[in-house]
Amino acid sequence: MKVLLISGSPRKEGNTYIALTEVATTLENNGIKTEIISIGNKAVQGCIACNKCYELGRCVFKDELYNSVRERLKDADGIIIGSPVYYAGPNGSLCALLDRLFYSSSELLRYKPAASVAVCRRGGASAAFDRLNKYFTISNMPVVSSQYWNSVHGLQKGEATQDAEGLQVMRTLGRNMAWLLRNLQNGGQPIPEPEDRVNTNFIR
Repeated sequence: MKVLLISGSPRKEGNTYIALTEVATTLENNGIKTEIISIGNKAVQGCIACNKCYELGRCVFKDELYNSVRERLKDADGIIIGSPVYYAGPNGSLCALLDRLFYSSSELLRYKPAASVAVCRRGGASAAFDRLNKYFTISNMPVVSSQYWNSVHGLQKGEATQDAEGLQVMRTLGRNMAWLLRNLQNGGQPIPEPEDRVNTNFIR
């Protein structure tokens, strides 16, 4: 089993990476393989609502970041997305990527356990955490919880290592993710049969 961790920070090994590494180490210690991928600091194409993904089965844009993350989703049994907090929300570049991934790749996501992690200086973590979780709750993905909301505090690089409670929350998240994945593998029920999709648009 494997969990893909996506770091939405432009800083390659900053506080978001530290938080996700704490989760990943706990997962590895519980027999779950992990991979952390960073979105980097280059501009990220957002969704343009062209709906070409319905025809193509993937986003019309063929940028390396989208392709790389989408390919890794195929082999992932669980997903954890981490982001720094900008104005009480996740990094805009991360959201641009996630909008495209979740809209065009739902078949690679449904029924895979998922969790989000927010990293902030002081406030806004709960709002960013809530925003990220909405990707999962619209995609038939079980949301994995911890002993507290998944947030770690730190501004300057490395300060997250001083947040003892936040790092404990990360370790608990890792253990809970491993527990759920093992339960699904060892005795989970078959995936529910979906109904035909109904879309109610309020403009007649």
